[in-house]
Amino acid sequence: MNDILKQICLFSEFRVKEASKKVSFEEIKERALALPKGEFRFEKALKKSGLGFVCEVKKASPSKGVIAPNFAPVETAMAYEKGGAAAVSVLTEPKWFLGSDAVFRDVKSAVSLPVLRKDFTVSEYQIYEAKCLGADAVLLICACLDDFALGRFFEVASGLGLCALVETHSESEVKRALDVGARVVGVNNRNLRDFSVNFDNAFRLRELVGERAVFVAESGFGGEADMEALVRMRADAVLVGEALMRSGDKAGVLSRWIRKAECGMRKL
Repeated sequence: MNDILKQICLFSEFRVKEASKKVSFEEIKERALALPKGEFRFEKALKKSGLGFVCEVKKASPSKGVIAPNFAPVETAMAYEKGGAAAVSVLTEPKWFLGSDAVFRDVKSAVSLPVLRKDFTVSEYQIYEAKCLGADAVLLICACLDDFALGRFFEVASGLGLCALVETHSESEVKRALDVGARVVGVNNRNLRDFSVNFDNAFRLRELVGERAVFVAESGFGGEADMEALVRMRADAVLVGEALMRSGDKAGVLSRWIRKAECGMRKL
């Protein structure tokens, strides 16, 4: 798995080219701009008191293969809502994560929570596409984008009323995210080049974000002990995927995690 991120981004570029043969850039942009401007629901949900849980709907990953053989995206999202999630994240990358826009649409229509279209954004086209799908937020990965693209894509998303979760992995990427005005900054514990996990990454970079943006800790969390650690870190939100996708009681596990986090906050 040598530099998986590069492979995924190249495939995303190919996907955009194929999609634009069916619906041109001009047409997808026109459709998106004709829709009512979003209300940044994703960001607002994560700003509420307590540790917010962004729960992922995903069938597979490059490092683990198929995570959910009996994939039931709608039932999963509804369980997240019942368990107290602040938002839902839906993987739409089709090759490595086995996601799709159809799954996104199904989930979006089934829950009232804000929904993040989690994909590997390499083109403005995908942001307009996300708006047309009904997304409340899009993912911008610093490691995928140069400074110009990061700034431009953030501007396009904001103009549509979409929240941009700007994902970082290092000190320099946190600085880049804040420099473009990111209001929601994620720090991923997973190295997207080889998919190894360093659980300390979010803890290490937390202070760099400070109060300038909503702080989201991403990847590798999945136990009750982690919840108190996240509270001590003063994370605003946590993105969790695999641990919940493998659970047979998603709503129950999530609600227990939330109670554990609330207990940790009372101890501070």
